[in-house]
Amino acid sequence: MEHMSEERRFTAETLISLPRFAGLALSNDGKRLVASVVRPGKKRRRLVTSLYELAPEASPRRITRSAPGEGAAAFAPDGSLLFVSRRPDPEADEEERETGERPALWLLPPGGEARPLAAPPGGVEGFAAARESGDLLIAARVRPGGAGWREDAEWEKARKEAGVEAQLFEGYPIRLWDHYLGPRERRLYFAPLPEGEDERIEEPRELLSGTPLELSAYDITPDGSTAVVTRWSTHEDLAARVMELVAVDVSTGEVRTLADDAWYSSPRCSPDGRRVVAIREERSTPERPGDRSLWLFDLSTGEGRNLLEEFDLWPGSPAWSPDSNIVFFTASCDGRVPVFRVPATGGSAERLTGEGAFSDLCPAPDGRTVYALRSTVGEPPHPVALDTAAPEEAPRRMGSFPELERIELPARIRRVEARASDGTRVPSWLLLPEDAAPENPAPLAVLIHGGPLNSWDGWHWRWNPHVFADAGWAVLLPDPALSTGYGMHHIRRGWGRWGEVVYDDLMRAVEAAAELPEVDGGRSAALGGSFGGYMANWIAGHTERFRALVAHASLWNLEGFHGTTDLGTWWEREFGNPYQDPSRYRENSPHLRADRIKTPMLVIHGELDYRVPVSEALSLWTSLRRHGVEAKFLHFPDENHWVTKPNNSLLWYQTVLGFIDHHVRGRRWRRPELL
Repeated sequence: MEHMSEERRFTAETLISLPRFAGLALSNDGKRLVASVVRPGKKRRRLVTSLYELAPEASPRRITRSAPGEGAAAFAPDGSLLFVSRRPDPEADEEERETGERPALWLLPPGGEARPLAAPPGGVEGFAAARESGDLLIAARVRPGGAGWREDAEWEKARKEAGVEAQLFEGYPIRLWDHYLGPRERRLYFAPLPEGEDERIEEPRELLSGTPLELSAYDITPDGSTAVVTRWSTHEDLAARVMELVAVDVSTGEVRTLADDAWYSSPRCSPDGRRVVAIREERSTPERPGDRSLWLFDLSTGEGRNLLEEFDLWPGSPAWSPDSNIVFFTASCDGRVPVFRVPATGGSAERLTGEGAFSDLCPAPDGRTVYALRSTVGEPPHPVALDTAAPEEAPRRMGSFPELERIELPARIRRVEARASDGTRVPSWLLLPEDAAPENPAPLAVLIHGGPLNSWDGWHWRWNPHVFADAGWAVLLPDPALSTGYGMHHIRRGWGRWGEVVYDDLMRAVEAAAELPEVDGGRSAALGGSFGGYMANWIAGHTERFRALVAHASLWNLEGFHGTTDLGTWWEREFGNPYQDPSRYRENSPHLRADRIKTPMLVIHGELDYRVPVSEALSLWTSLRRHGVEAKFLHFPDENHWVTKPNNSLLWYQTVLGFIDHHVRGRRWRRPELL
């Protein structure tokens, strides 16, 4: 692609320089829309989030600025902006500064300066603000059994002076994604919004006293009287535990269980304070995957019902209309994520958007506008305003970001399909570089998504297909069995049958793409992360169809994985109890065919990955070297399940593209300079 001008290139450098939207917040009067925007820091060692105020088609106005960054924005009733930041407290004394800055809750009043509002020693992990009263729920980590934030600070000081970093665990799990769940526990606190200019929250009242709330979600009614919280159930069988939904009377502390029969998430209280909606996921078993739906509960009676009885997709991002009559939500649907609405009284869900993947829904007080983030496979996320009274009209852009508007992506995008062995359609997105033609077919890179309950339905920052297309690759993004957006049948087909059904779907999708005249199917590579990395490992032991394979954060030995991943009991829903019957783990484990691998492989893993521990990569690497397979191992000591730091991301793309270019296209291998 030497003829393409540098201005039109879309390299990894281009990708990491783009602004990334990470959330929206709308003021109560609907007059102010704020977005969290993520950019690389000055030295590109990490990503930094800032807050911008948006207006239609106008230049965004940056309203926060600090090296640590700011995020998780929400508005108070008086128009003040609440956010979380690690920025230093300008009034902190020397001793306080020595403890290091942790995330604190800040308040930025209209026309004033930002000030810290709550700074628990263990840091603020999140918050919710009551729409009318301004009362706050604050999630913070504190010492197990501690009496409050002051005692927690004294305990931390004693540990530091003694040089103690040890942790004692008594529950399960003990770690998540990239951190241990200690030495503090996550708790939820209630506090009125301080009225004085210099007042701070020093000792808020704990709700659900003494209950750790790992993985919890929460919201508060507009008048601040009731908190709705999800929390782990106390079932003796760890694998049978669910995330129950409870309502807490803020004044008395009384707890009422609304539901304890499934996994509940994303609770959202209605503007009139009478009801709450939440995502409900049924308990899965090895024989049957659980369905997801949207449930509504009456906060006075506790009665609940399914809002989406006949809906065969999985809802997300619920949000109420201002009059509490409509619930908006999104759902992955055939390679898109449209916006839907359903009456709170019940009825059929109505689709409001066509192309695009939407998230972060913010219904406006005018009753017809919904602000959201919108992306496609071929367009980065950007804020838009959707007119629900005229959904056929294209959403209006909110804010003008030149970096996003200048980019010209190098690929032609089309939808392609294959047929599974049982006749089910297996859809994919296919990206073709601009010079791909029958007389100049492009080599094929197959990107396998993670999850596995996931889909290629929008823009992707970590596995961006346009960077591959810019380098001259045709890129296939297949949605095999287990992919979301195609109904429960598509999930049931592959449930517990990763190495059988999902593998067959992928290979059929590959062959269908390889038959296209613009694609050189004889020169191909398969790449994936997490579950996609698992599939790359499975492919390695079952076919020599590809000239190169890339396995990032991949599962290798399912028999051992159950005991080392952060949520091992979660996998029993699909593969069963390994202590009683490990057969499904063995049937689907790639490591048992290590001796059959011939294809060159690039193994990539982050040391801080606790979802798929680095031991999986080490075991895979040992197997490859023991059997004489040509391979490389890219190790990131400072990354977790994903590679997020900008400079590391550049090295990732350089290494991956260099590896597949060498083995598939016969180009000279060039070791990245910083490796």
